[in-house]
Amino acid sequence: MSLGRVKRKEASAITPCQKFEGHTDCVYGTINLPGGQRIMTCSWDGSLRVWNLKSGKQIGDEWRDGESEVLTIALSPDGKKVVSGSEDGGVRLWDMDTGKVIGRWMGHTDRVNSVCWSQDGQRVLSGCTDGTARQWDVENGETILTPIKAGHSLLAVAYSPDMTLFATGGADRPWDDTGDNKSAIKIWNAKTGEKLVATLEGHTDCVRCLVWTPDGKTLISGSDDFSVRTWNTTSTWKQIAVLEGHTSGVFSIAISPNGRILASASYDHTALLWNLDNNQPISSPLQHPSHMFSVLFSVDGKLLATGCENKNAYTWDVSAIVKEAGLDELLLDQRDKSVLAVRDTFLL
Repeated sequence: MSLGRVKRKEASAITPCQKFEGHTDCVYGTINLPGGQRIMTCSWDGSLRVWNLKSGKQIGDEWRDGESEVLTIALSPDGKKVVSGSEDGGVRLWDMDTGKVIGRWMGHTDRVNSVCWSQDGQRVLSGCTDGTARQWDVENGETILTPIKAGHSLLAVAYSPDMTLFATGGADRPWDDTGDNKSAIKIWNAKTGEKLVATLEGHTDCVRCLVWTPDGKTLISGSDDFSVRTWNTTSTWKQIAVLEGHTSGVFSIAISPNGRILASASYDHTALLWNLDNNQPISSPLQHPSHMFSVLFSVDGKLLATGCENKNAYTWDVSAIVKEAGLDELLLDQRDKSVLAVRDTFLL
């Protein structure tokens, strides 16, 4: 597949708060853990690792179940379990207290690229290179309803906040040398698992990442066409805006808890912070040594964690970056117009 020629940018003055070293291959995913003192990463090296957020040191042994590469992880709403997706097609359920696998859900026939939890913690949604999306019953590990054939290859899946819908994105046809990999985002009824609610067209290359805003009114997508796009989900399902700034494919996106800042990670070696009030970049790019694979906000929106191809993860002071840009209001919670509590850690 072609992600386009990466153009080098001038070095940014913004530097990370911390670096997490230990993985032996690309860091594909990052999540924050209960208690506010730890984060977890997953890697192409086949391991999950827990880190002390302040010191950057690994806590305990790596978590591992075989040698298959781990591409995606997600924390359960109650903070007691982690679900992962792997190269071998397995979806694994891990116990947070023991670091051991308590469920292996097999059914996909290729790599699992994306997993997410329903907000009630009873279901897990997975998307696979085999082109199918599956909903799993967490209690018994069985597939709920019929697997959905949603495209040639699924790279991203996401439940809506109210759990009535889910979105899928990826490639609608095999990759070839023409670069013609136009792909639509598809919206499905989560209760029936079959009814196609809407098809969102606009991206000119495969869709790699999806996220809903906390209020459920907007869906945001990132693509190999270098763009991030926003979509109205309340009635029209029309494209709202195109955010352009990256010079290569967008691999991961995350939205701040107050819904006002977006982060995107790209193959162009950078992460960008976006002001969702006007869809403009907030600062110069956050420079990394290699391709970017993941971004994650802390629950208070003050920190950003990033995962990189160079085997390391990093944290960045979003609060300082936003204030330096003179955009302090973006740290406000629009629900009560009060400044979010300043915290130095990731919180559950």
